[in-house]
Amino acid sequence: MADRYLSFTGTAPGRFLTRRLGLPRPAPLRRWSAARPELDGGLLHLTAGTTGLDLAPVLARTGPGPDGTTGRTAAVVLDASGIRDVAGLAEVHAALHPVVRSVAASGRIVVLGAPLDPADHHQAAAQQALEGFTRSLGKETGRGVTVNLVRLTDARAAASTLRFLLSPRSAYVSGQVIGVGPHDDTVGPYDADRPLAGRTALVTGAARGIGEAVAETLARDGAHVVVLDVPRAERDARRVAERLGGSVLALDITAADAGARIAEALPDGIDVLVHNAGITRDRRLANMPAERWAPVLEVNLASVLRTTDALLAAGALRRGGRIVATSSIAGLAGNAGQTNYGASKAGVTGMVRSLAPRALAGHGVTVNAVAPGFIETEMTAAVPLFIREAGRRMNSLAQGGLPADVAETTAWLAHPASGAVNGQVVRVCGQSLLGA
Repeated sequence: MADRYLSFTGTAPGRFLTRRLGLPRPAPLRRWSAARPELDGGLLHLTAGTTGLDLAPVLARTGPGPDGTTGRTAAVVLDASGIRDVAGLAEVHAALHPVVRSVAASGRIVVLGAPLDPADHHQAAAQQALEGFTRSLGKETGRGVTVNLVRLTDARAAASTLRFLLSPRSAYVSGQVIGVGPHDDTVGPYDADRPLAGRTALVTGAARGIGEAVAETLARDGAHVVVLDVPRAERDARRVAERLGGSVLALDITAADAGARIAEALPDGIDVLVHNAGITRDRRLANMPAERWAPVLEVNLASVLRTTDALLAAGALRRGGRIVATSSIAGLAGNAGQTNYGASKAGVTGMVRSLAPRALAGHGVTVNAVAPGFIETEMTAAVPLFIREAGRRMNSLAQGGLPADVAETTAWLAHPASGAVNGQVVRVCGQSLLGA
């Protein structure tokens, strides 16, 4: 559904009224397209504190160039990984204070921090302060500018993450803290334009909506996509698969043998498993019978756990594989009338955080999740007007996201070079004003 308020605020009367009344003024976001794959402008690299990160080679291959073609600053990367005390935070202010206004519309600010040192509470305090700083700055910048924090120890390991965050692909990702582990030395060669070429991706619930967008984006990146959906949606699933040059698997993901049937249907294995299938059965707990509770937990959580366990045990996920599950900000912040849905999506987060280190150690597979906020879909179009408008405006970007935003984030986590990103739950919510 079109966001008429966003369109109105781009007109002269709209700009006048929103200024006079103090209303939200969302800016149209620059999203990825084949015609404009990069941000418009240059990259500014700043440092606060001492650092051992060798960022120059990574930034030279990532995102906007150092000079740009328009004279504008498209992105700022501040390396604050060397900050170890409160005094060092003054350097963060000194670095960003003079330049924050010069960042172009739909620009990017990425702060690099370090993991918290359990043996040095001064360092931990200063590095944790960066989280409050970046999230607050993300609520100030406006004009579609996003702000994120990346915790890392090795610049090479962050290449895919920086490439994503410093591009139009991350238009609706802001206020996030992303941990990056050690550099993955096992990454083989891949095509930069089609990084998933030669790989198989299975997307559940892919016949429509966000799942369809994820399938499209993974196919764009070269994957052979298997479109999985329930038998009653097979016609739509086949339409999607034919358009993408993929294949169809009509299967109820809640079936006890779903994992075994997937492994049997894909004997050569899976490189990317995207758990997207999900349902809602909203009602306040006092009015929610068991028959509305149980299906949501079964589809959104139990089937994810059961299928993941079965595929890992069968060796169906190849080494270097990626599991990307779908959580939700409802599972992080809660939502009235969604105790069942919130519980299921919080459960997905718990699975990711527990399974990720073991899946990587035992199977060479990473496990992450995306947590969408208000995304413009057929489901949200059916929400009553005032609730829909509140959902759109209650984030730092003052607008709803698109299915493509979730898909681009999923594609980053599925990227062959994203092996250092593991156990992360990344919100795709425009920095929702609700939740952590």
